[in-house]
Amino acid sequence: MVSFAIFFTLGAWYLQQQAVLPALPAYWPLAALALLLPRAGRKSLIYARSMTLILCAALLGYSYAAWIAQNRLSDRLPDEWQKKNIVVTGIVAEMPRLHERGQRFAFDVESTQTEGVHVPRRIQLATYDSDSNDPLQFSAGERWQLTVRLKQPHGTSNPYSFDFEAWALERDIRASGYVYARGDNRKLSERSASPAYLVQRLREKVRTRFQKTLGDVPYAGILTALAIGDQSGIPQTEWQVFRRTGVTHLMSISGLHITMLAGLVFAIVYWLWRRSVRLTLRFPARKAAALAGLFAALFYTLVSGYEVPAQRTLYMVATMTVMLLLSRNVSPSQLLAAAILVVVLADPWAVLSPGFWLSFGAVALIFYVTANRLHKQHWLKEYGKVQWAMMIGLIPPLLALFQQLSLVAPVANAFAIPLVSFVVVPLTLLGTLPPFEWMLFVAHEALRLCMYLLLLLDQLPNIVWAQHAPPAWTILAGVGGALCILAPRGFPLRWVGVILLMPMFLVAPERPAAGSAHVLVFDVGQGLAVSVQTRNHAMLYDTGPDFSGESDSGNRILLPALRGMGIAQLDTLVLSHNDIDHVGGTESVLQGLPVSNVLSSLPDTNPILQLAAHNEACIDGQSWEWDGVRFEILHPAKMHTANSKEHDNERSCVLLISTGQHSLLLAGDIEKNSESRLLKLHPEKLYSTILVVPHHGSKSSSSQDFVRAVHPQYSIFTSGYLNRFGHPKKTIVERYQTAGSKILRSDRDGAISIAMDAQKFQIDRYRQSHARYWQNDSSPESSRQ
Repeated sequence: MVSFAIFFTLGAWYLQQQAVLPALPAYWPLAALALLLPRAGRKSLIYARSMTLILCAALLGYSYAAWIAQNRLSDRLPDEWQKKNIVVTGIVAEMPRLHERGQRFAFDVESTQTEGVHVPRRIQLATYDSDSNDPLQFSAGERWQLTVRLKQPHGTSNPYSFDFEAWALERDIRASGYVYARGDNRKLSERSASPAYLVQRLREKVRTRFQKTLGDVPYAGILTALAIGDQSGIPQTEWQVFRRTGVTHLMSISGLHITMLAGLVFAIVYWLWRRSVRLTLRFPARKAAALAGLFAALFYTLVSGYEVPAQRTLYMVATMTVMLLLSRNVSPSQLLAAAILVVVLADPWAVLSPGFWLSFGAVALIFYVTANRLHKQHWLKEYGKVQWAMMIGLIPPLLALFQQLSLVAPVANAFAIPLVSFVVVPLTLLGTLPPFEWMLFVAHEALRLCMYLLLLLDQLPNIVWAQHAPPAWTILAGVGGALCILAPRGFPLRWVGVILLMPMFLVAPERPAAGSAHVLVFDVGQGLAVSVQTRNHAMLYDTGPDFSGESDSGNRILLPALRGMGIAQLDTLVLSHNDIDHVGGTESVLQGLPVSNVLSSLPDTNPILQLAAHNEACIDGQSWEWDGVRFEILHPAKMHTANSKEHDNERSCVLLISTGQHSLLLAGDIEKNSESRLLKLHPEKLYSTILVVPHHGSKSSSSQDFVRAVHPQYSIFTSGYLNRFGHPKKTIVERYQTAGSKILRSDRDGAISIAMDAQKFQIDRYRQSHARYWQNDSSPESSRQ
């Protein structure tokens, strides 16, 4: 069981690393016949049977995941129907979540009124209140006819960042878009009788009741998240405290809470059932308690919205319950293997989730340090041992997945786990029932105590260890080292585990050689952000857009990527101009990394500059050299600095980066007036190997003379997929192609990596080098036609 589950999971994981789905033969399920191989007596035959089972398990995992993926990917929105009006009828499939300008929800399509178009059965929609004087209000379970504009799932593609397209595929969301406010939108019925929609309607009523009962108490958003899984009420400042103290997993519905609740119900029912002779004779107390725990887990999972992480925990609890009901005497490793197998069968994409590895890894560590011991220890000592195991054992996966560790996490979890899981969560769930609403205030006071202690820890200096992404071999060595350290007392050479852990911290990414630069043009959607790294220095040019009030390209894309690349601080941050798609992530970057100097064309009174330790205006003529790489500001002129009334775009800081024969020109959002100035004052400096095209390919930039003067070998357009501005404009793209330039686009190629020195340069497209079968391969150009 253990070997079969491990290799089945590895087979499914290997499939998720493929750029193209394989063509499966119809007979692939026949590999399961290997399970029927009889046990042999001879040692050589035993080994042969084991190897056959392992290979067939990996083949089955690979083929099963491919079969599920093929079926799901077949439900696709046609390219030619993207961003066009489509009339559909269906049901609001979940409790709508609030965003800054409206609502967002999943929608189950029942029929399509527009002829000649296929719409996937589940789509994600958003509404925007500013588009209508009478905004639509949706509730779960309602049937609507809507006019929608859809796109195929498409997210940004960068190193060490969230993969929206994989997330959407796992949740079977095959198109996303918005409700066209001027379309024929009308409610057809109030509710559906389907149990799934009734559960979603119940969640919505609970959220409304919480809002009325709790009002504006400070931690109402956390209680709502713990009850029904709606995290929209938790501000970013609180999430930052949770990340820094290592308790993020506690402040939303997690596998830990579901397991703890199931265990609590198990203990209560077991204690009560044993006190009735009649009940015990009819049905064993342990089995009755296991069923009660399973139903508690099922209830909590449904109320939380039946999200994928909660589903995984429910499958684990269900597997353990079935084993107990069947009176199977299984080892902890077999029990864990069966749960892993059930989870991967139910969701082959679970292997892509950090939560999958962390949750099963945590359970495996608990079994590793507590199971099969000769003497039962005091519960407090055993709890301390488990916390020690979590601290040491999770170092490798946390560094591999997030490149950071909370050094106070053991202390924070020591009081937060029992307080939240055994006090706050049960009281919050009881508070969902009308007679017990007063318990919400008791839960809030307990949570207030927990937050007070967490805030005390958050004020301590240097509580987070952040570093580069460790190489794969160091992670494997680290896992072995952690297991050595946590081995039972008396195990020989446990100290070797410390040595095995060290490479993760010491083996850093290779830095550029002297005279060379590594440049990464991020895919931030409609915006711009570029990192430049030399031998001993690093800089960032612009910080991309602000996606929402709580989420921006700084905390979602730039900080994880910079940290993963081993950039611990920035020597210079250049903010080209004051447009939100260029400076939207600045606050997050300044809070997340030390920045020595900020160069910008922003007014001196801009609040962003108040966060910088040192800032100055970028002015034509400024230049510096790092490790043999030259940097030079070509624009704006001194007389048109930050306080000028000139249009923001025309004041963009233009930066030229040179490594001998090759150069890169970053032009911000300059328009034709600024281009004319550059042609007049710096005609000899404009010729560049690579150009990040000004203003994302707008018609207001890239004049014929400017394109001719720069004459780039490669032109990079940074724009969002099917963005509302229509960037890059077709005529501008053709203008660069006519000049002999090769076209790169962030919406098509993802992040673009450039390594250049005095003699040569190399370009890497992230969507090409890290291609996955679920990535949207439709052409943005053809979808606009």
